[in-house]
Amino acid sequence: MTVLNALISDTFQEARARWLFWGLFGLSTLLICIFLFVLKIDLVAGAISIMGIERTQHALDITRFVRNSYAFVSVFLYVWGTLLAIFASSGLIPSVLEPGRISLLLSKPITRPMLLLGRYLGNVLVVALNDVYLIVSIWIIIGIKTGIWERRFLLAIPESVLMFAVLLCVVVLVGVIFESAALAVMVTVGLMFISTLLAQRAYVLKMLDSEWSRNLWRVLYWIVPKVYDLANAMKQIIVFDRQADWWTPIWTSAIFGAVVLAGAVRIFQKRDF
Repeated sequence: MTVLNALISDTFQEARARWLFWGLFGLSTLLICIFLFVLKIDLVAGAISIMGIERTQHALDITRFVRNSYAFVSVFLYVWGTLLAIFASSGLIPSVLEPGRISLLLSKPITRPMLLLGRYLGNVLVVALNDVYLIVSIWIIIGIKTGIWERRFLLAIPESVLMFAVLLCVVVLVGVIFESAALAVMVTVGLMFISTLLAQRAYVLKMLDSEWSRNLWRVLYWIVPKVYDLANAMKQIIVFDRQADWWTPIWTSAIFGAVVLAGAVRIFQKRDF
């Protein structure tokens, strides 16, 4: 555990040295400031004007309006935060593999899996801290402004961290194989868009004219991380306060991440540096 903590601490230090840590938190602070500026508008009066709320159902409709606002913000932060975190973290894996540095690290009394996993966990913790800072700040801002404290909005924190942790496995794998931060970003962001497209299977399967193509679509859907499905489940829970199938996208995405990360560790072990 001492070695693992040292590797995680080294990741934090490098993130600060490369200004990735401060850049990530700086952009989050900018977004928080934008929310502070936007929410100078009277949300209650705006809701009455936009939705044509009758005074007799004022409280109920205002609550629904705020819940919809929470859902929109949570999905936005889920997507925006994940993309931003991928861009910020993409260079932290290839940097370890730079000539000279990797030789120095491997000369230490640490195993290769421990080195890679320490780097991975350090990345996840940096992003988790940023997510907590960003989402809790916006929750407090909206709560103070509206007087409605929707605790389900905070579900965006574990869901965002989980999906980032899964997608970071892809960043690690691409980084280990190709040592390219740009390619890691391209592959991971492309996977997010592919996942969103595959999630529309209810519509697409009706348009495909062959059984093998429908089966292929189903197989691909179950393989890739469920970026869209998790965001949709989060929206259902926040807006309608009802049960949604959040467990399926979590466990299938977690299995994908575990397999990809295990593959990255295996390749890293066999590489000759």
